[in-house]
Amino acid sequence: MQILNALQLKNGAKAEYNRMGSLMQPVQFLPEKEKDQEWAAWNIDWIENQGIKQLRRNARRLLKNYKLAKGIIDKTDYIIEDDNDYADLVDILTKEDASALELKFYPIIPNVINVLVGEFAKKYAKVTFRAVDDLSYNEMLEQKRLMIEETLLADAATELIQKLAMSGAQIPDEQMQQLLSKENLMTLPQIEEFFKKDYRSLVEEWAGHQLKVDEERFKMYELEERAFRDMLITDREFWHFRMGEDDYELELWNPVLTFYHKSPDNRYISQSNWVGKSDMMTVSDVIDKYGYLMTEEELKSLEAIYPARSAGYAIPGTPNDGSFYDATKSHEWNTNMPSLGYRQFVTNYEINTKYGGDIVNWILGESEDVFDFGDTYMLRVTTVYWKTQRRVGHLTKIMPDGEIIQDIVSDTYRVLEKPIYNTTVSKNKTAENLLEGEHVEWIWINEVWGGVKIGPNHPTYWGMVQDDSLTPLYIGVDRPKPGRLKFQFKGDNTLYGCKLPVEGAVFSDRNTKSTSLVDLMKPYQIGYNIVNNQIADILVDELGTVILLDQNSLPRHSMGEDWGKHNLANAYVAMKNFQMLPLDTSITNTENALNFQHYQVLSLEQTNRLLSRTQLANYFKGQAFETIGINMQRMGGMVEQQTATGVQASLESSYAQTEVYFIQHSDHLMPRVHQMRTDLAQYYHSNNPSIRLQYITTEAEKVNFSMNGTNLLLRDFNVFCTTKANHRQVLEQLKQMALTNNTSGASIYDLGNIIKAESIAEVTHIMKDAEQKQTAQKQAEMQQIQQLKEQEIQARQQEAMMKMQFEQQEAERDRQKDITVAEIRAAGYGAMQDINQNKQSDFQDALKDIRDSEKYQEQMNLNREKETNKKDMMTQKIALEREKLQTQQNIAQKQLEIAQENKNRYDSPGSKKSEKE
Repeated sequence: MQILNALQLKNGAKAEYNRMGSLMQPVQFLPEKEKDQEWAAWNIDWIENQGIKQLRRNARRLLKNYKLAKGIIDKTDYIIEDDNDYADLVDILTKEDASALELKFYPIIPNVINVLVGEFAKKYAKVTFRAVDDLSYNEMLEQKRLMIEETLLADAATELIQKLAMSGAQIPDEQMQQLLSKENLMTLPQIEEFFKKDYRSLVEEWAGHQLKVDEERFKMYELEERAFRDMLITDREFWHFRMGEDDYELELWNPVLTFYHKSPDNRYISQSNWVGKSDMMTVSDVIDKYGYLMTEEELKSLEAIYPARSAGYAIPGTPNDGSFYDATKSHEWNTNMPSLGYRQFVTNYEINTKYGGDIVNWILGESEDVFDFGDTYMLRVTTVYWKTQRRVGHLTKIMPDGEIIQDIVSDTYRVLEKPIYNTTVSKNKTAENLLEGEHVEWIWINEVWGGVKIGPNHPTYWGMVQDDSLTPLYIGVDRPKPGRLKFQFKGDNTLYGCKLPVEGAVFSDRNTKSTSLVDLMKPYQIGYNIVNNQIADILVDELGTVILLDQNSLPRHSMGEDWGKHNLANAYVAMKNFQMLPLDTSITNTENALNFQHYQVLSLEQTNRLLSRTQLANYFKGQAFETIGINMQRMGGMVEQQTATGVQASLESSYAQTEVYFIQHSDHLMPRVHQMRTDLAQYYHSNNPSIRLQYITTEAEKVNFSMNGTNLLLRDFNVFCTTKANHRQVLEQLKQMALTNNTSGASIYDLGNIIKAESIAEVTHIMKDAEQKQTAQKQAEMQQIQQLKEQEIQARQQEAMMKMQFEQQEAERDRQKDITVAEIRAAGYGAMQDINQNKQSDFQDALKDIRDSEKYQEQMNLNREKETNKKDMMTQKIALEREKLQTQQNIAQKQLEIAQENKNRYDSPGSKKSEKE
């Protein structure tokens, strides 16, 4: 750091850089070693000063819009002043009746805001992550999947071996090989789901899962509703990604307190040059939010805010302490023109907040939190992000063997091997004519720095020492000192681009001044308030119908009472109580003759004036609705003489005109917000995630993050965040089709997962799993049918055999019976004869011959029956085989039909086209 004393400055010495933070931004094209804490604090001071100017320019208009949206009267809108945009309208409407400035609020804008926010809450656009080319095959993605698969299988095998070793079980080598086989490891519960997905689907489903977690912990529904309301009121919204040590937070910044600087053609705030927010916080909130980044001395210094003291910065009339000395200019310039008093005036604030003043306190001054105490116990906390330039080099190194090495190096890199160039053709020494050694080509790229400034609620700068107040503190966003952000959001298009960690937009600032929905309706709301307040004043002052008569005709004595002379009060009571007015025109009552003998009833009603004001109020209300495209049907009003078809057509026309507000928030901005949130989540999952983040990732996702880090973000392989209606419609149609399809075979558990699914890929995987289960179930059913048929055939065959055996046994018994009867009869005839004289009756001889013949015959019959049975068995076996073959053929045909149906369902359109060609 360069230090110059007063004598050197007077003799003409000048500083290299101007450290006066209120006048210019510090130089950004500096080596990294020169960007110290003082340089970072200087940036924060300068950006804060520029931001305060921007807040002064916008705060009055935006705060008026918030009051109109809340139904609060801002009387400055109804006072004829030079800076009142609606002074002419107020002049015309109040010229007739000045009492109109005693105003009440009659809502148009609050009702419209509430209706649109209510519609937004009902049609909340669900964010989904969609792979643009989910049907394409890519070798790099498949290689990534194989790497994750190998890591998962190795980890699962190691875990299984450890469990077996701890259990003490002795397992043979063959069984151990079977347990450690790939097929067995793929069925383990912790990694089974991975093998049902491709790599792109893995990250797509992780993004959807992370979204559901972040929606709950960040209360995204509430934040989005508030952001949508901010957009309607101010035409802008800002989402801040706060990076912590091991986790991140998503915050919605107040549009009135946020400032930025961007190119006119850039639509989104993340593309800005710098962005920041000034807020007021209590000491306890500062400690809760930033205390872990602050030292003990810095924490102790916060005590100076109790109580708040008068500002200790330089003011006109006090001695010059050098705070406003511009060391880059001459001594004469600093002591002459512009004068010290002038520079003090332009850098400090005044009491009038319109031209200066404590704008932050003025913005927040009407809230319930600071209304009672003001900024007495408040600290001004300014968060700033800016893009600075970083010097990097493209290293080309040629080894002695001719090998070429290329790399990206920082500005601290030093060439170690002297380069040798071929200068025979060109004298330029570039990487193209490098023969050997190292050559570095330097370029400048952007990177994002950030810091937080904590100080008293008035302008302060780096190095300002205040004896009676808090000296400003400068800390980093995620580190004790301001510096480079640990995670740099990648740019949308360029290789070395970066984005600020604040996403948002001012939606209608293209080639014109930003105009919100409230701005469009504001003049009609003001006119509507004035006219309705005039109607109220007319009703209060209206006399109605009166009676014209001579007061001398009022009786002095009436209804048993003494009224006295000219007693109008008693006459009024009589008219009110008895619906009549007694009169006494006698000379004794009037004392003189009456010259006014006729009585008249006069109407002093202001009906025409009321009607004119009512018509004017209806005109303002109708014009306010017509300006933004909302009709009475949409606001719930009754419309006479209109058919149901006409009402529906009017509603559709109104929705078409206001749909732009829903589209620019839900379909344009929020996908970018969630894309950045997912990129940040991937970074923290890859680098020391918090315990909360570790519990919400699967084993496969953890392996993916450890391998890839943030080198491959979702959009690098065409997985984008979207809220487009067609993607939501496809997702809903898939869910509806799955729930109503009775032939899908999905269980109640599968249907429940489909209802909870947040992405198309998740629904597709559930449906594929259900179809695989259904196919396996059909195959099992067909196998069971085949087994039943075989068992039925065997049962019929066995029944036929048993029937045959029974019939044979019965026939044999019949034959034996006949033989026995014949024998008995023959025995009666030959019992007493012995013709062959063998000392045995002829009956016995015949019986012996018969028995011998029977044995032969039985033997023959037995052989014949065996042959017959064998033939029948062969015939039945052939028929059984024929039925079995027919059943197998039917099963094969059914499996072929299922396979063809599955193939046609999941074939890509491109492949079908190629087949046709």
